Parts: sequence; C-alpha cells; structure tokens
Amino acid sequence: MKRLLLGVATAAGLLLASSQAWSADKLLNASYDVGRELFAQVNKAFIAGHPGVSIDQSHAGTSAQARAIAEGLGADVVTFNQVTDIDFLVKKGLVSADWQKDFPDNASPFYSLPSFLVRTGNPKQIRDWNDLVRDDVQVIFPNPKTSGNARYTYLAATAYAKEAFKGDDAKVKEFVTKLFNNVPIFDTGGRAATTTFVQREIGDVLITFESETRGIRKEYGDDKFQQVTPSVSLLAEFPVAIVDTVADEHGTRDLAKSYLDFLYTPEGQDIAALNGLRARDTAVAAKYKAEFPDVRLLTVEDVFGGWDKVQAEHFAAGGLLDQTYGSR
Repeated sequence: MKRLLLGVATAAGLLLASSQAWSADKLLNASYDVGRELFAQVNKAFIAGHPGVSIDQSHAGTSAQARAIAEGLGADVVTFNQVTDIDFLVKKGLVSADWQKDFPDNASPFYSLPSFLVRTGNPKQIRDWNDLVRDDVQVIFPNPKTSGNARYTYLAATAYAKEAFKGDDAKVKEFVTKLFNNVPIFDTGGRAATTTFVQREIGDVLITFESETRGIRKEYGDDKFQQVTPSVSLLAEFPVAIVDTVADEHGTRDLAKSYLDFLYTPEGQDIAALNGLRARDTAVAAKYKAEFPDVRLLTVEDVFGGWDKVQAEHFAAGGLLDQTYGSR
C-alpha cells in the first residue's frame, strides 16, 4: 500500500507550490507518475550533501506535467520519461533548444523499457507481445494521450509488430488496435494503472516500465506477482532538463544543475539501480547486472526515425495514435 499511496499531490497543492515565495535553496521537480519512490530517495541523499536545501516533488503523467508547466506550474527542473514532453516545453520557450547537451547521455541519466507484470503462476501464459492481442487477455496500461509511460508501450508494441509483419502497415495497425481493444480501463498515469491491476485486481497483465514491475514484485512478493520480459522491447530514456525561465526567475539555476548532476554520480546511479532503473555508469551497471534480464532493445531512432518524426506521424492531432485510440 505504501508505494501506491506515497506522495499523491492534489492539483490545488501543486498550484500552491508554484505560487510560493521561492529562494535559491529550494527546488520543485516535476516528474513522471511512477517516480515517487525513486525521487524520495534521491532527494534525501542530495539534501544530505546540501544542508539547508529543500526539494518539492510533483508527479503525474509527463504530458500532463508539461502542460501544467506551460500553464504556470513553477517547476525548476523536470525529470521526465519522454523526450517529446521536454520538446513541448522548448516550443513554449521554457527550456533551451539544446537541453540535451547540458548533461551526459543526451540528458538521460538512466533508462528502462516496457515490461510485463502478471499474477503468480502466469495463468494466461503471457510470454511476449503477441499474447497481448488474444481474445482471452485483458491488458492494463495508462492512457497514451496523458502518459509518457503508455506512449512507450504503444511504440514498443508498434515496433514489435513492424518486425513481426515485416513492415506491413495495415497489419501493424490491426495488431495495435487489437491491443488497445483489450484494455478495459485507460487510467491517466502509470501509478493509477498499477492501482487498477494490483489493488482492483483488474486485468491479466500490466505493461509498465521494468522499474515499476520490479518494485511491485519486490513489495508484494513472488507469491503475488512475477515479471515477464518480452523478447524485444523499446529503449525508454528518462530525460532531464532545467526549466530555464523558472530557474532564472527563482534564482535556482546553480542548484538545479547540481541536483540533476547528482543523478549521474555513483550514488545517484546506485539509487536508480536499486529502484529498478538501468544505470549508465558502467561500474554501477556491472554491480547490478545479474538483476536485469538480457533483452533486445530497439530505439526510437532506428525504428521510427527519431522523436520529431514520431511526434509528427504518431502523436500529433489526427496521427496514428489518435486513429488507433479512437477506434477502440
């Protein structure tokens, strides 16, 4: 229960946070929906080395977070799970156009992938993406209109279908439509989808970041849930950026950079790995190698031609996602 209830902020609370008097020793980090436990630990470790600093958190689907920032949520930094949501802030003039050059690894300190969580014993014998379109399987993942987590699920399923059907666009669209039709409830974010699957006991399989599947299994035990790693998945990066206009207004730019730099340190990388994320640091990655199954990872660049093309073809109004989502 602790994971599912931790740190749920109300919209009113977020608006209050954005309107408070800010100082150079205080940050607001707007982050993705299932990052609560990770950043509770990151913040504790960072503050231990920076006495007098305080960090507030906001968690929701990153597309919703990006819109909230554009509408006035005073986040000094963002720790998102989707490049397009930071690019949205670039277009709004809130983040610099070269934000990916501000930090290593294209400003993505760690990574994950869409993975499966099933109930113990795997009663529906779900092994790979093709099992998710069977008539007897109910699939749980959030609404890709509001959740970066779910957009990775959509793209990973599409990438799998492109390989399986050798690029036949009609068959790919039919496959992804069947998958969407097997989703009984589209929650707005990843944590709400977890609640639907874990607490409400709806669905046969939850698709979410590997870090979330690991956390649920760790909390509830192997007698309740088990992870299933598909044969192929999509590299899910977790981009970070300083919200330039806000940090400059608050006078927090130096602190914001130090905070995001901390995610790349061995301590920050270790915290990420303990929370089920795959570390960039080679020594930390080697330390936890046995805990992360091998999986063939495709990339947005290789399969779809990059995020700009994905945004134009899939996520823009009337694009392929709208066509699929609207057909359910």
